[in-house]
Amino acid sequence: MSTKFGRLVSLVYKRRFSTSTSIQKGGSEQGVKSLNLCSAINQALHIALDSDPRSYVFGEDVSFGGVFRCTTGLADQFGKNRVFNTPLCEQGIVGFGIGLAAMGNRAIAEIQFADYIFPAFDQASYLPWLGLIVNEAAKFRYRSGNQFNCGGLTIRTPYGAVGHGGHYHSQSPEAFFCHVPGIKVVIPRSPRQAKGLLLSCIRDPNPIVFFEPKWLYRLAVEEVPEDDYMLPLSEAEVIREGSDVTLVGWGAQLSIMEQACTDAEKEGISCELIDLKTLIPWDKEKVEASVNKTGRLLVSHEAPITGGFGAEISASIVERCFSRILDAIKSTVKY
Repeated sequence: MSTKFGRLVSLVYKRRFSTSTSIQKGGSEQGVKSLNLCSAINQALHIALDSDPRSYVFGEDVSFGGVFRCTTGLADQFGKNRVFNTPLCEQGIVGFGIGLAAMGNRAIAEIQFADYIFPAFDQASYLPWLGLIVNEAAKFRYRSGNQFNCGGLTIRTPYGAVGHGGHYHSQSPEAFFCHVPGIKVVIPRSPRQAKGLLLSCIRDPNPIVFFEPKWLYRLAVEEVPEDDYMLPLSEAEVIREGSDVTLVGWGAQLSIMEQACTDAEKEGISCELIDLKTLIPWDKEKVEASVNKTGRLLVSHEAPITGGFGAEISASIVERCFSRILDAIKSTVKY
C-alpha cells in the first residue's frame, strides 16, 4: 500500500465527530428555510400526510412527537386516526404496516431505534419482527406472482452512535437488510436529502427501510426547499471531485470523511468523495467510473467491518475495475 494511501486511511480512522457540518448546496433562493434534519423529516411527513389521504404515520410514542420529536404536531393537524401510537411491539408495528400497505395505503412505520428492529426480522424465526421485514414485506410481491404487494410500506428508524447511547442505542444494522431481495435501503446525510429522499421512499412502489442518522438530527442544519420535492433513489452523488483516491460512504460518516479529505488535501492527496445515499440498489456505475479514474478506493462506515456493506462495494469494484486498481482497497470503521 502506498504511503499516501496509507496516510489517508489513518486520517479517516482517526477522525471523530465534529461539532459542525458542511452545508449541502441546492434549492432555489426563494422558498427555502433553515432546518435541522429532524425538522426536515417532520416537514416531509407533513407533506406526505397532506398530499395523500391514504398516508398513515404510526409507531411507539409518535402521536406526541416521538423520542426525537420528528413527528411533533402531526397528530394535532391530521388527527389520531392517521397519526397514532402503537404498543411496544416491533413485530406488531411492521406486521400492521404490511397489511395497511397491502390494502393500497402509504404506511409510514417508525421503529424507535434501529437497535430494536430485529424483533421484526422474521415472523417465523426466533427474531419475529425482523422476519416480518425479511420474509413478509420483501417477498410479498414475489410470492403472489405480482398480484399483491406492500410497496406502500416505509420503515423509518434512527441509527448510529451519538456518544451516550450504549450498546442498545448505537448500532448501524443496514447490512442486514442489504442482503434481502425485495426491499430498498436508503440513508440520508443532510436535512435537504432527508426530506427529498423520504418523500421518494414513501411514494416508491417498493417497501423501503429508511435509516436516519440520529447524530445529525439537531447538528446538521442547512437551507431546505419548503415545497414538495423528491430526490432520486439509487443515484449516488459526487460531493467532492479528486484524482488520487475514491472515498465512498453514507449517512453521518460523510461528515467525518469530508474532514479527512480536507486534511488529506493539505498533504497533497486529491480525494473524490461519493455519497451512495441508496445502499440497495446502489449506484455501481458512478463508483466504478470514479475508481477507473483514481485507481484507489476507500470505503468507510459506522457498522461493523465484518459483513459490512463496505465489503460488498469492495468486491464489486474489484470485479469491475481489476485492471485499473493501483493499490489495495481499504475499508475503515470508526465512531
